Amino acid sequence: MSPPPSGGPVFDRGATPHRGVTLTPDPSPLSFVLAPRGQEAVDLSVELVPERPTKPDLRGMPFGSVFTDHMLSVQWTLAQGWEPPQITPFRNLSLHPACSGLQYAIQLYEGLKAYRGADGRLRLFRPLLNMDRMVRSAERACLPVFDQAELLECIRRLVELESEWVTESDPASLYIRPTFIGTETFLGLRRPTRALLYVVLSPGLGTYFSTGAPGSDLALWAEPKYIRAWRGGTGDVKMGGNYGGSLAPQCEALERGCQQLLWLYGDDQQITEAGTMNIFLHWTNENGVEELATPPLDGLILPGVTRQSILELAREWGVCQVTERVLTMAELLQGLQDGRVTELFGCGTASQLCPVGRNIPTIFRCG
Repeated sequence: MSPPPSGGPVFDRGATPHRGVTLTPDPSPLSFVLAPRGQEAVDLSVELVPERPTKPDLRGMPFGSVFTDHMLSVQWTLAQGWEPPQITPFRNLSLHPACSGLQYAIQLYEGLKAYRGADGRLRLFRPLLNMDRMVRSAERACLPVFDQAELLECIRRLVELESEWVTESDPASLYIRPTFIGTETFLGLRRPTRALLYVVLSPGLGTYFSTGAPGSDLALWAEPKYIRAWRGGTGDVKMGGNYGGSLAPQCEALERGCQQLLWLYGDDQQITEAGTMNIFLHWTNENGVEELATPPLDGLILPGVTRQSILELAREWGVCQVTERVLTMAELLQGLQDGRVTELFGCGTASQLCPVGRNIPTIFRCG
């Protein structure tokens, strides 16, 4: 495949171990463009805004509060299948009051980012992993699956159209939010016969949490009475209900002076996630071994793309033992008491890497 014109978005092949593609230490020479394939990508229609409005000053703007001029949408029906995708001016949705996405939370979303490299070109960070996860979420929500490569090509076209929103400053990025909702107009719980998949873009310079500059430490509140997910549930897929249901505990944490919850599970208080993030513990474990540990993918936590990337890089570097295993609150508190904890941090696409607590022994305010 030939490279794109200078300034166009590319998919970083070296950073995407998927379908036989291997991770390399220096992926930048291995970027490639995903060529259009299939009828849906070929039939993509584009309607531009009549005139581009003046772009706002993004400095000081909260994460996710500004959106670009265009969006992508594609309708699906059981009778007709997928309709041709459309890029249109950004606009509100028109939904029936009985829409199943509103009535029964039959919906899901993804989150990925585009960055501008030193060469001036935009790169999406490991987008095929997001497409894989979105398909798994769709299957869990009884929404139709889709061709991942075709959706990704449509997203590439949208990002290319809105590339001017991403400046060359280090913190600048373009957050990409694919959303998939059931649009069945029926007051009753059943598999949708209508659905809408749409993608909006949000440029930004700031961080997800309002804790100051990038890298500012978070305080976590550990409260065993609240549970984010359970085995056999939907904690390992990206459904909006997972997050809406966590809002009340989140507000309680804020009232107690903390930004996020440390989610615990079970009688042994297993550590699962930190707010909306995967969590990592760098410490000297009970056996005296330097270890980077994170909870396992056992159905309780979301398989984060940033999480997977950290694990792969840490294993490649070989600096310490890297494990995916159950971690309990008792083990962490003992490690803090013994002075064996080096660092605790959360990670995610929107939140990036977030250190937890400047003074680690005081970060937990247990209920």
